[in-house]
Amino acid sequence: MKETPLLQVQDVSAFYGDFHALAGLTFEVYDGEVVALLGSNGAGKTTLLRVISGLLKTRAGTVHFLGREITNLAPDAIVELGIAHVPEGRQLFAEMTVEENLLLGSHIRRSRVRRRANLEKFYAMFPVLGERRKQMSGTLSGGEQQMLAISRALMSEPRLLLLDEPSLGLSPIVTEQMLAIVKSIAGPALTVVIVEQKVIDGLEISSRGYVIEDGRLVTKGSAEELIRDPKIREAYLGL
Repeated sequence: MKETPLLQVQDVSAFYGDFHALAGLTFEVYDGEVVALLGSNGAGKTTLLRVISGLLKTRAGTVHFLGREITNLAPDAIVELGIAHVPEGRQLFAEMTVEENLLLGSHIRRSRVRRRANLEKFYAMFPVLGERRKQMSGTLSGGEQQMLAISRALMSEPRLLLLDEPSLGLSPIVTEQMLAIVKSIAGPALTVVIVEQKVIDGLEISSRGYVIEDGRLVTKGSAEELIRDPKIREAYLGL
């Protein structure tokens, strides 16, 4: 029997005003995977994450999660069902402390009862956050802010984590550390969809990838297949 996808996006179209941002896009994600979304700037990757998390309404198509249709549900309802979204640029509350930002991530009913235990869990995972728990998040380094953004999302105890450009603005060394963290937290209890500007780095931590251009799916495959694909290498690496 074929495995049922954890997430299934079917023929989705979405617009920003008159701009057709997604045009009949289909993709699926299975339990325990890390799946990379690839494409040039403006291809539709961020838009797709926004549709999945309910921040942008679709004009056509459906989104299913855990076998349930969630198309155009309110974002808070989607978080409650088990999807967390770390947006591009992290979007922390700069004038709130590290701990206050983390506690905001556990406001939903499902995870609220374990918020203190989860705080300690992420302070153990990222000791620098524990050391800076009373520090304003706007004063953290870029890498520390990304750790905080990921931890805040995980405070809701999601089944699916959407990561939009986690290496944005980070040095190569910190990027390597950040992607290693993403790979380490993925597993049977947490599936990850990642948009990553550093294509090869993103694919190296992923099991599969989808390439999107002009709001349409142009190719897909295992991470190994895409890394070896001459068209991918030419388009994104200049090789």
